[in-house]
Amino acid sequence: MQDLIRQILVEIGEDPDREGLAKTPERVARAYGEICGGYAQDPDAMVRAALFQAEGKEMIVVNDIDFYSMCEHHMLPFFGKAHVAYIPNEKIVGLSKVARVVEAYARRLQVQERMTAQIAHCLMRNLDAFGVAVVLHAQHLCMMMRGIQKQNSYAVTSEMLGAFERNPKTRGEFLTLIGEKI
Repeated sequence: MQDLIRQILVEIGEDPDREGLAKTPERVARAYGEICGGYAQDPDAMVRAALFQAEGKEMIVVNDIDFYSMCEHHMLPFFGKAHVAYIPNEKIVGLSKVARVVEAYARRLQVQERMTAQIAHCLMRNLDAFGVAVVLHAQHLCMMMRGIQKQNSYAVTSEMLGAFERNPKTRGEFLTLIGEKI
């Protein structure tokens, strides 16, 4: 990867040997290892390793989970907040694992729409929940730095499964709890 980064520097008109850039290929390679570290993680295994017997049947919400991802179209960052809820059937998962699932899918080349669905379906299949809801709010640097150059726009995506898809009251409760206008 370092050779490729060095070549990019040459192609954009830079001198990869100048003082400020001499270690850039190494730093960029390490950064991409972190940024794309989700490929080395198994979100399903994370959830299965932290399951507990459910004692209730009411909605569980983990709100305002910060995430950072990379747009697969331009390889520029997008970032924002994830809001995740589920209604347990017989199992609950440790709350930190919900955030870890978001992180595992975010740390890949992504589109926001797919990431939203991946989070929801991972939790649904591993929890066998009555329902799962995921909403992502994100700003995309590919829209802010290039192209249309709109600085204050957010993309909002949602994936509603089970009770959240079928029952408008359940969906409404979730959206109210995360502060969405219904």
